[in-house]
Amino acid sequence: MRVLVAGASGMIGTELVRALKAEGHDALRLVRREPGAADERAWAPAARSIDLRLLDDADAVVNLSGASLNRLPWTAAHKRRILDSRLAATGTLADGMRQAADPPGVFVSGAAVGYYGDRPGETLTEDSAKGTGFLSDVVEAWENAAHLAPAGTRVATVRTGVVVGHGGAMAPLLPLAKAGLLGPIAGGRQHWPWVSLHDEVAAIVHLLTSGLSGPVDVVGPEPATAGEVLRALAKAVHRPYGLPLPRAAVNLALGEAGRELLLADQRVLPQRLLDDGFVFRDTTVRDAMARLVQRTD
Repeated sequence: MRVLVAGASGMIGTELVRALKAEGHDALRLVRREPGAADERAWAPAARSIDLRLLDDADAVVNLSGASLNRLPWTAAHKRRILDSRLAATGTLADGMRQAADPPGVFVSGAAVGYYGDRPGETLTEDSAKGTGFLSDVVEAWENAAHLAPAGTRVATVRTGVVVGHGGAMAPLLPLAKAGLLGPIAGGRQHWPWVSLHDEVAAIVHLLTSGLSGPVDVVGPEPATAGEVLRALAKAVHRPYGLPLPRAAVNLALGEAGRELLLADQRVLPQRLLDDGFVFRDTTVRDAMARLVQRTD
């Protein structure tokens, strides 16, 4: 397949391009500057501009573009960037597909488990209702923008949680773990949906040829609490776990971002992926953390 990848310079995008090429696909990276490599193509999502010939020639588009959620705390300006960057990129691609003479057959677009909000005591799947909060509203608008693709293009939106890989949410946590400074956050009993970078990318590749459309939860098959996630990381680097971070400290230091990223309770299952026959390599967060440490040592 010829696959256009937006957001190819990020942790997930970089690994996705590598995996696609390893499987013999033609992966083209969309960049917001003058192309400097044979596999790069220019676009300007802020100006809603893309060469329609790229979309005519593509079999599939994967959209991972968007300002980082991990830039903390969230100022009003950064919250606007979080939303606007996602809508601009997704809207540019969907608009371009509608104008293309021969649009791609599949559009896999990023989303997030933030859609569900804080849901203690619930088990969440793609059939669960939208929650409340800033991220819930962002994901709703983001997914709606993706579904403006033409009727002949199958659209799957990838609701991702904490990706266990070299970068992303692990970038600040791994040094803390190695310094022995990890411990329960607000007691650690809230569920953190997690997935290994390998399985995140494998799921996206799976969706390129699957029949699934609509929301797809891409999270590990065994739910884990925040305490279990962080304890697994501390164990993987052979450091102690136990230095607590109180809820009040999270609220004071990080405000809304802390409440939605660290304190929200989201026990999410990858129901549609499992029903579709997808097989996870890293079935527990302990597997994912052990593999992360092996790759970073």
